[in-house]
Amino acid sequence: MSAHQHGHSHSHSHAHSHGHVPAADFDWDALAAHLEVEADLRADAVTEAGRWLLGLHGEGAVRRVLDVGSGPGVIAGLLAEVFPAAEVVAVDQSAALLERARTRSGGRLDTRQADLPAEFDKLGEADLIWSGNAIHHLGDQQAALTSLAGVLRPGGLLAVAERGLPARYLPRDFGLGRPGFQARMDAAHEDGFSTMRAELPDSTAEIEDWPAMLARAGLTPAGTRTFLVDHPAPLAGPIRGYLHTRLTRLRDQLADQLDAEDRATLEALLAEDAPTGILHRPDAFYLSAMTVHTARRD
Repeated sequence: MSAHQHGHSHSHSHAHSHGHVPAADFDWDALAAHLEVEADLRADAVTEAGRWLLGLHGEGAVRRVLDVGSGPGVIAGLLAEVFPAAEVVAVDQSAALLERARTRSGGRLDTRQADLPAEFDKLGEADLIWSGNAIHHLGDQQAALTSLAGVLRPGGLLAVAERGLPARYLPRDFGLGRPGFQARMDAAHEDGFSTMRAELPDSTAEIEDWPAMLARAGLTPAGTRTFLVDHPAPLAGPIRGYLHTRLTRLRDQLADQLDAEDRATLEALLAEDAPTGILHRPDAFYLSAMTVHTARRD
């Protein structure tokens, strides 16, 4: 649900997550392609998380899985591989991204277009609900968790992937500008993230203690684990392209908050034909961590 690069593996979905309805000429294909590469980056971590959830679920069969805020359905497809006997449903606000999910999966995935969170109660019962970096785009995060908990079958699991660690993709000193560039980008980004949350409809301040929030939703916390996303240098072309798009978005979002030196560094990283650019640097890598919080309906 989130088109916005929140450096903390917070970036999976689209334009109306911030309450903006996209213009008619919004480029869904470009967004979908970006989200697909992002999800592919995390595929090994998601598969590992899915196997952990399979073990946590215990004796009862997993018959129906919902991926809430699914975007183009990459993660829903990975969950379908981990739970081959289950009906797996990609749930999103965007019809365009759900169409991409159907095509991508060759019809393996069911899809459900739903206005989040207003229509959570229309999703039908599930044995497992996955929501990755979507809840933080909803104003009242506690209410969203509580309504998702309400569609779990007894014994079912809710798995929420939120926060983790910010991505790192360059050395501390990579020869452009002042060392520590990414840490300064993170700080500016955190302020922007707080502003985004404050501007959401029904925005509600919340101490983001996810296990406690899941308990307040009426569930029994079942464990938290973190999964590493690790792509060492030298990076493959699609990951470089993803980072170029991500840095372009950061430039658009944060330009006013960066000093002249950091803005110049960002422009040098975005230069498409320069050896200093992210598309060509031999020292570029991709490292982040995805944290998954789980809770069970008794």
